[in-house]
Amino acid sequence: MASYSLFIKPSAAKEIETLPKQDRRKVVSRIEALATNPRPPGCEKLSGQEQYRIRQGKYRILYTIDDKQVVVVVVRVGHRKGVYR
Repeated sequence: MASYSLFIKPSAAKEIETLPKQDRRKVVSRIEALATNPRPPGCEKLSGQEQYRIRQGKYRILYTIDDKQVVVVVVRVGHRKGVYR
């Protein structure tokens, strides 16, 4: 399986920077793992959108996958309470 390129939108990067340090490390490692497996166990496709989500504790990582260009784009990172709004 080919390794995917990872891109993080600037808005998502700002959201990652606001996370507590310990949670930030876990979220970043989870995002890095998407390069080898963009559809890990536990990921879900969001209904009505071409986005996927994975959970990391109380945070959610929303991303899109482009299989033709072999790219994963992280769109949003946030607390489960408000990330889907």
